[in-house]
Amino acid sequence: MPSRTLFDTAIGRCGIAWTDEGIVAVALHEPSDEAMEDYLAGFGATHGQVDAIAADAIDRIVGLLDGRAVDMRSIPLVLDVSEFDASVYTVCSEIPRGATLTYGEIARRLGHPGAAQAVGGALGRNPVPIIVPCHRVLGAGTEVGGFSAPGGANTKQRILGIEGVPGFDEPTLF
Repeated sequence: MPSRTLFDTAIGRCGIAWTDEGIVAVALHEPSDEAMEDYLAGFGATHGQVDAIAADAIDRIVGLLDGRAVDMRSIPLVLDVSEFDASVYTVCSEIPRGATLTYGEIARRLGHPGAAQAVGGALGRNPVPIIVPCHRVLGAGTEVGGFSAPGGANTKQRILGIEGVPGFDEPTLF
């Protein structure tokens, strides 16, 4: 059974759920701790003692959101997702800090050039945001696109700014 805990970051309180095999879910800042606890409980997670896997993931998430260059790719994940979603997450995980791809570019890399909306759907279901950096995927042109975490596109823009993506590091009016 997965365990869960909450932790503080530069963008607010976040949460994580894990097993002894890897990370199951990440909750970006919700309106309340209770909302995060409820979200993580949806993965079957109960309160638990932070183990080495969770501690490492938390340290990396905190570091990334503090603006440090952090590689998330070696964090073990335990995901119950479709083969298509897993392939999207694999491509997304290869996007380096400070860079972005579009939904269409990911679809083309997967050999499905017309599947940009399906890529967006997969990213909207991403249970481990930040670890699988779905915030680095934009709509066509410079459109921010969606972001399923609380705060939506504003949260996405804030994280991209923290990572130094050109055009996202200036303050916005919204």
